[in-house]
Amino acid sequence: MPIDWPNTRIILTGGAGFLGRCVKSRLLARGAAEANIVVPRRRDCDLTSERDVARLYRDAFGPRKTDMVIHLAAEVGGIGANRANPGRYFFANMAMALHLIEQARLDNLHLRGGKFVQVGTICAYPKFTPVPFREEELWNGYPEETNAPYGVAKKAAWQMLDAYRLQYGLQSAYLLPVNLYGPHDNFDLNSSHVIPALIRKCVEAQERGDKEIVCWGTGSASREFLHVEDAAEGILRAAEVMNDPDPINLGASFEITIKDLVELVVRLTGFKGGIVWDSTKPDGQPRRCLSTDKARRLLGWQAQIRFEEGLRSTIDWYRANR
Repeated sequence: MPIDWPNTRIILTGGAGFLGRCVKSRLLARGAAEANIVVPRRRDCDLTSERDVARLYRDAFGPRKTDMVIHLAAEVGGIGANRANPGRYFFANMAMALHLIEQARLDNLHLRGGKFVQVGTICAYPKFTPVPFREEELWNGYPEETNAPYGVAKKAAWQMLDAYRLQYGLQSAYLLPVNLYGPHDNFDLNSSHVIPALIRKCVEAQERGDKEIVCWGTGSASREFLHVEDAAEGILRAAEVMNDPDPINLGASFEITIKDLVELVVRLTGFKGGIVWDSTKPDGQPRRCLSTDKARRLLGWQAQIRFEEGLRSTIDWYRANR
């Protein structure tokens, strides 16, 4: 049955964040009512706390109850942040999913025909997954070590949803987006992913007149990048058509080496200095590129925003809003 968005009451975790603001915007464009979207904020609700999550379900809509949970909130960062915070990243991401899913059951979301939409991570894939990554490869090895705690926690949430489907009949969807980028991203050099970190490095180096920038690794690893607006659309398509957590990749179906990415960002920002590679730092997973056949087949979804176009708009946004 199609979702009656104007009358669907939604808890949207991470709804004020990078991905969440796009998902909320698209919910509103679909006719969802602003008053029917509750976005818990960290200052008011610690999603790693069982007590706080129980209170969230109790207070979000009162006796009217919640119809859908879209769980986007995460504690995450680039390679450096993952290496510095493996325990925290495992605990925070596992605890959030654990409490949100269990409290959904206790709130009888499954008995009302409600749905839980969980966003996972490409970091759940094994380190040496054959390219392009296909969903059936998820259990064929251990994730890349630097982000394994985060990836394993997110993969455990998928298994919890599958178990709750089998035992309680909880409807759900589970998405695996590749590395996201776009306006409103996290540009903090201590915790950001590669694209916002590179944009900030190049813009600031250009302004200071630096002769070079330093980049981690060798540049040989490859990555795939998906614009945040495309990801938001894929998530809502899954919310509309999926009733079980069959994992679905969301990607742009291309890969680019980090070396080529750095050179592209350098060109688009106008930085004229050199590039120095610090090979004492890790490259991370050797390759990442997804098969999106299942997303096209089950969701009728594919990425729309060209990579260079998306990079230009992200650079423009950073210059205007930093």
